[in-house]
Amino acid sequence: MPLAVYVLGLSVFALGTSEFMLSGILQPLARDMGVSIPQAGLLVSAFAIGMVVGAPVLAGATLQLPRRTTLIGLLTVFGLGQVAGAVAPSYGVLFVSRVVSALACAGFWAVGAAVAVSLVPVTARARAMAVMVGGLSIANIAGVPAGALLGQHAGWRSAFWAVAVLSAIGLIGVIALVPRTAVPTGDERPALRRELSIYRDKQVWLALVGTALNGAAVFALFSYLAPLLTDTAGLSESSVPTVLALFGVGALIGTFVGGRIADAHPFGTILGGIGASATVLTLLALTAHSPVAAVTLSLLLGVTAFTTAPALNARMFNVAHAAPTLAGATTTSAFNMGNTVGPWLGGLVIGAGWGYPAVAWTGALLAALGVVTTVVALRLHRARSASRLVASSEDARRAPVEASDRV
Repeated sequence: MPLAVYVLGLSVFALGTSEFMLSGILQPLARDMGVSIPQAGLLVSAFAIGMVVGAPVLAGATLQLPRRTTLIGLLTVFGLGQVAGAVAPSYGVLFVSRVVSALACAGFWAVGAAVAVSLVPVTARARAMAVMVGGLSIANIAGVPAGALLGQHAGWRSAFWAVAVLSAIGLIGVIALVPRTAVPTGDERPALRRELSIYRDKQVWLALVGTALNGAAVFALFSYLAPLLTDTAGLSESSVPTVLALFGVGALIGTFVGGRIADAHPFGTILGGIGASATVLTLLALTAHSPVAAVTLSLLLGVTAFTTAPALNARMFNVAHAAPTLAGATTTSAFNMGNTVGPWLGGLVIGAGWGYPAVAWTGALLAALGVVTTVVALRLHRARSASRLVASSEDARRAPVEASDRV
């Protein structure tokens, strides 16, 4: 991997810490702001909504700009958003700061993914995306538990200050190590109309829906993992950072495995990962009152959820190869559509009085729908491959006749 890809992964570590850290500071934040746990959980959805909207909008708006310049600007705005969150005087201001940070995060993800993919051969796309997704995994191992510890001992605002510092470090890395790239000209110049044409392809939409369902399945549970561990499994609040770190370890393992096998077996990786997540979530729903089961299954969910991530990213670039910038933006939006719907549905079932194990059932159902969507996409892929094979055979048989006619 080129060094610039690892720098992008380091920057994603800061982005991912901010995106996921609320799961570890949800309770102290809710107490301080005077809101309920489901209301605090909506801050996760707020970030995800900003990601959904921001990815395609900013990708399109910056299409004609140098990518390195765009990355620098977006990372700067993201860091300022963390500062705004750290000093927010009310829940409303904090909500807005999360949306603004998410917009910048989405744009960085979309453009950064396009840069990472452009720096490697086609056969290494999943591995390049695994490096970027690995930044998220390490954020779950180190950043999110550290944020939870800070939230418990120094106040939840200190976690936002810490992410602001991480953003500054990532910004220095991007400035120093990501190569300058000139905006292509002539036929190679990016054209929004050409990139938008990818949305005529059914496979793009199936990939989008499958990715969204995978994200929703995981975040329906993960957003409320801390209260599930304390109120249902009976663990102490001080043990939450350790369990979050275990989830992150599982995510790193899953990212490594997925990055290694996804280029050769994309559909197998996606089906296996989402199917395994559905199984883990079902088991967690059945055994949530057991501390040992809750901790073990949290680790396994990290493995299964993140095994699919490199494959889902690479698949979108493969089916939307003519529009690399919007391919990255679409994947980012899809993941965060799931991250929006998942916590929202989880909040609904909690608000209905069904208890925290119900969010695991919700995640399992969403994962099962993801499996169905992927099976439909696989059948369409095989049908298209067969059609192309038949067409190629017909062309080969006609070729000698057409040649003799010309003579």
